[in-house]
Amino acid sequence: MSLMQLKRVSLSRHLFLILFSAYIALFLNLAFYHQVLAAMPLTTLRCTLVFLSMPLVAFSVINIVLTLASFLWLDRLLIALFILVSAAAQYFIWNYNIVLDRSMIVNMLDTTASESFALMTPQFVISLLLSGVLAVVLAFWIRFKTPSGLLSSVVPRAISLAASAMLILLIALLFYKDYASLFRNHKELVKSLSPSNSIAATLSWYKHNQLTHLPLVRLGEDAHQSPQMLNSTKKSLTIIVLGETSRAADFSLSGYPHQTNPLLAKDNVIYFPQTISCGTSTAVSVPCMFSGMPRAHYDDVLASHREGLLDIVQRAGLSVLWNENDGGCKGACDRVPHQDMTRLDLPGECIDGECYDDVLFHGLDDYINQLKGNGIIVLHTIGSHGPTYYHRYPAQFRRFVPTCDTNQIQDCSREQLVNTYDNTLLYVDYIVDKAINVLKSHQDRFTTSLVYLSDHGESLGENGVYLHGMPYAIAPEEQKYVPMLIWLSPDYQQRHAVAMDCMNKLTKNTWSQDNLFSTVLGLTGTVTREYVPGDDILTACRSTNR
Repeated sequence: MSLMQLKRVSLSRHLFLILFSAYIALFLNLAFYHQVLAAMPLTTLRCTLVFLSMPLVAFSVINIVLTLASFLWLDRLLIALFILVSAAAQYFIWNYNIVLDRSMIVNMLDTTASESFALMTPQFVISLLLSGVLAVVLAFWIRFKTPSGLLSSVVPRAISLAASAMLILLIALLFYKDYASLFRNHKELVKSLSPSNSIAATLSWYKHNQLTHLPLVRLGEDAHQSPQMLNSTKKSLTIIVLGETSRAADFSLSGYPHQTNPLLAKDNVIYFPQTISCGTSTAVSVPCMFSGMPRAHYDDVLASHREGLLDIVQRAGLSVLWNENDGGCKGACDRVPHQDMTRLDLPGECIDGECYDDVLFHGLDDYINQLKGNGIIVLHTIGSHGPTYYHRYPAQFRRFVPTCDTNQIQDCSREQLVNTYDNTLLYVDYIVDKAINVLKSHQDRFTTSLVYLSDHGESLGENGVYLHGMPYAIAPEEQKYVPMLIWLSPDYQQRHAVAMDCMNKLTKNTWSQDNLFSTVLGLTGTVTREYVPGDDILTACRSTNR
């Protein structure tokens, strides 16, 4: 017998609202209460009373909103929306410890279809069906009792509104200081409370997005190439390999026990293990590192309508190319030649809308052979993007075993998860080494250099946290420390008088993505007032400055 064949249950409207308000407040906020207990253990009677009051506050607020919506006949629709967003949010908060804020909304909107599908695990689908869809169906299946008159319809809801408001006021009078202290010291807790977290994050994104459609601000209008770069018979070529989700902790170049960088260890690269990212997501870090604004003063609204690093070097006369394999450049390449390599759908390299990073080299030699002047190429990799780490590398790079061959990474052992992630870094090693070899193969015509820098790191279950994208202030170091390295051809070292012994000493210093902007301007010989010598990593090691 189907649900529709059953006799429909009839409830008074105010009781209907109370039941669904309670369901959302109690059962779809279990992740929130779990986090509250971690932040405020129930060691005293007062702590216990504060904790027990929280579901009452959540219930009262939701009941007020839904009851007001009922006077406009919008209560069922609002209940459906609250249940679905709360059920989805609770799953990801509980399983991945995410924080639902504006940056997470940006991440979701910028995520490719294949990356989104990777998060649609059977566990998630079952959870959403049982806690969300089923409850929504029930909300539309229940019928309302026909009121005997206007008063019998309005008065019970008015009483419910008044009672909820009084309950909130009473709890505020009793425990305001406790609430204020808890949420002041643990600001991230509010972003785990559903459905307010989803609503607040979406509104914040919308308001923020309205400010981005502003006139383009030009930057570095004085840019030109240095005489040394222009007058040489041998042109200059720089490749930037832009990493994705590589964390510094797992690079063997700095002593990590898994040999994740066997090829780069032989390439005479200068590796900077203490490098800090601008953000914990691609949507923040990529535009930030190309913007010329330091993280401390980074304004993403301004960055969205202001020229950046690649605009400047292009204006100086360099040929610029951005090859994309990670769902978009987040505005950094909007005004320079760029191509989405994923769309090529090359056999053997691309499967179900995702490609191995080898696709970035397709046609690259032909492009370089046709270059007439100085150039810069950006290869934006998909790198180690999760949760489907096992999709990021071909079978021959499955060196560390056993692996976590599923998108339900929270169900894998620590060993399986780390092994799979480290295999992605083994493939990153191959990709960066291949880029270096491409440069070497064109050294008869070009003086060459390379920079590798990841956009952000990754959490692999440390303290129950997975993936990335947490607010910077509370994000773990695994999400903020990223690998950065520089490779200079012998020709570049000689031509620009760069002392390698000096460069190797700099690896002990702390750097950040803030250094990319001026370092690349210096590498490419781009002269502009936007260049900050102190931010250029090579400044101290050029013989003219020593």
